[in-house]
Amino acid sequence: MPLDDKPAFRVADALRAGTPRRAVDSADLDRPFTGLRAERVADSADDDRHPLERERDAHCRAARQFVVHMHAHEFFSHVTAALLWQLPLPSVDLDRIDVSVRAPHRAPSGRGVRGHQLATKQVSTVAHDEGFEITSPASTWAQLGGVVRHPYDLVAIADAIVLRPRIPGPRGRVLREAHATVEELAAELRRGRRVGIRALEEAQRRTRPGAVSRGETWTRLTIVDAGLPEPLLDVEVYDEHGDFVGCVDLAYVAQKIAIEYEGDHHRVSAAQWRRDIEKHDQLAALGWRVVRVTKDEVFNHPGVLIGRVREALRTRS
Repeated sequence: MPLDDKPAFRVADALRAGTPRRAVDSADLDRPFTGLRAERVADSADDDRHPLERERDAHCRAARQFVVHMHAHEFFSHVTAALLWQLPLPSVDLDRIDVSVRAPHRAPSGRGVRGHQLATKQVSTVAHDEGFEITSPASTWAQLGGVVRHPYDLVAIADAIVLRPRIPGPRGRVLREAHATVEELAAELRRGRRVGIRALEEAQRRTRPGAVSRGETWTRLTIVDAGLPEPLLDVEVYDEHGDFVGCVDLAYVAQKIAIEYEGDHHRVSAAQWRRDIEKHDQLAALGWRVVRVTKDEVFNHPGVLIGRVREALRTRS
């Protein structure tokens, strides 16, 4: 098969190269899109990831397969671009990949494709590291106002875009620059009419650098919308000797209250779990109160989260 390490190949190209039709139409090959063939990816019994994570990976795989079929004026956008940028999307429709063009080109169509025709002034694109054209992270976010329903999730996506991932501590370093600034998100919204513009504008106003996960953004917004003071994000703590203790997700520094969102990686990584225990013990020794927040509290029982933070503030007031 003429894959040559590519994710897919065009039927027409294979036939033109002399590949027999029966080989091209083999039941061992997937047909991700009309006119394309790809190696079949078998489900692994050892794959214990969440079904949503597997579905998102399948969507990105389909997008990479479609690249073989793309015209020069086409690019990925909307949900597909968000996933390729690894932005923290909630559960959304992943049945089709989003492929866009600038007017006056006609929106693409076909099985497995959701086509969009966009005004030139309303979209900015960049060359992705993998070699295809894609809407910029800021432009991608601005396209999600009509797709992402919960306002906290629009903020979480924006938070991810303005984040500068880093290794904390005195010898820490920034791993990469932010995809965009808060001001650049605002500028993106001024490029023209947007679906869900009011929700996007409100999300932009509530965007803050420093949240490293969707759960941290939801934690912050849940606390603030309960009428409590807004905590700081990504706070480094040092002891009385100036030695680095650790970085806490959210904090009321004056009250020495640390709020730690316990995502799945804290649970499944033994090394992370040991590091958390050590850090929390050190914080307690320095007089900090640590409020450890679970995913279930944030997304299903926010009243419990609010009550715990309120009580911590009351005891430190």
